[in-house]
Amino acid sequence: MAPTPVAHFAINADDVDRAKAFYSEVFGWEFTSGGWPEFFHIDTGTEEPGHPVGSLQRRRAIVEGRPIHGFECTIAVSDLGAVTDAAKAAGGRIVMDPYSIPGVGTLIFIEDTEGNLVGAMHYDRTTRS
Repeated sequence: MAPTPVAHFAINADDVDRAKAFYSEVFGWEFTSGGWPEFFHIDTGTEEPGHPVGSLQRRRAIVEGRPIHGFECTIAVSDLGAVTDAAKAAGGRIVMDPYSIPGVGTLIFIEDTEGNLVGAMHYDRTTRS
């Protein structure tokens, strides 16, 4: 299997405004509304195809009772079914079934053998290079 790139990362925060101020000051990042309450796109200084896209969002729990702490990473994949099968075969489990995001693509979340969560997204061809 060829390596696949990180396509998206998310920072989960209890206080979104405080986190915006922190990352703006520390890294110079800029934020624009993502269309949902307390969800912002992060401008990390590059718009070149293939570089990760970031978001800042209110902390959530993909697995009930386990809020996400740290960065959430999503990998761009061409075949969600194959990734689902490979994750299960390698000892992982699917913790969020395929979820369609209009105009973006279809997303699943996988729990790895160490309890870490990782997203796998099949992007719509028209929205991502």
